[in-house]
Amino acid sequence: MSKGDETRQAILVRAFELATVVGISGLSIGRLAEATGLSKSGLFAHFGSKEALEVAVVEEAARQFAQEVLVPALRSPRGEPRVRALFENWLKWGQRPGGCFFVGASAELDDKTGPARDALVRVNKDWVDDLAKAARIAMAEGHFRADLDPDQFAFEVYGTMFGGHTFMRFLRDPKAVDKTRASFERLIVTSRAQAKRGSPKS
Repeated sequence: MSKGDETRQAILVRAFELATVVGISGLSIGRLAEATGLSKSGLFAHFGSKEALEVAVVEEAARQFAQEVLVPALRSPRGEPRVRALFENWLKWGQRPGGCFFVGASAELDDKTGPARDALVRVNKDWVDDLAKAARIAMAEGHFRADLDPDQFAFEVYGTMFGGHTFMRFLRDPKAVDKTRASFERLIVTSRAQAKRGSPKS
C-alpha cells in the first residue's frame, strides 16, 4: 500500500467514526478536515466531492463489517454454529459506540436518492444474501429442515436485529440484548431439522 493509500485509509477510518455519530448527511469535507487536521483541499484531492466521500464511507463500513462479523464467523463450523456466529458477531457490532452504522444510515437515507444510498443498498443486500447462504449451508448439513425458506430466514434474522437495535439504542431497554437473543433462539429452534429440535446450543 502506497503512502497515499495509507493516508486515504486513515482518513476513511476517521470519517467512518464521525459518520456513526453525525450520520452520512452530517459528514462534510469541512468537518472531516477539522477532525483529521488536514486541509479541505487535501481531502478533495482524495475524494473529489462530498458525494464521493459518502460512498467511500459506506464502503469502509462494509470493509470493517466484513472484518468484524463475516471473517470471524467463517472460522466456525459450517451449519448452525456458523449461523450463530454471524448473529452474535452482528449483535456485538451493533453495540459499538454509535450503534450499527447500517441501521442508522438506512433510516437516514431510506427516502433519498443518490450514490450513497445505492452503495448502502448493495451492502445490505449482500448481507441478507450472506445470511440466506448460511441458512442454505445449514440445510445441506442437516441442521436446518429441508423445507426451510432461507430467504425468509434471512429476512427474520435481519428484522430481529433491526428491532433489537431500536430497543437497545432508541428505547434504551436494559434487557434488549437478552430479548434479541431470545427471538433469534426461537427462530433457530423452529428452523431446525426435526431431530435437532431439542439439541443444545452449538
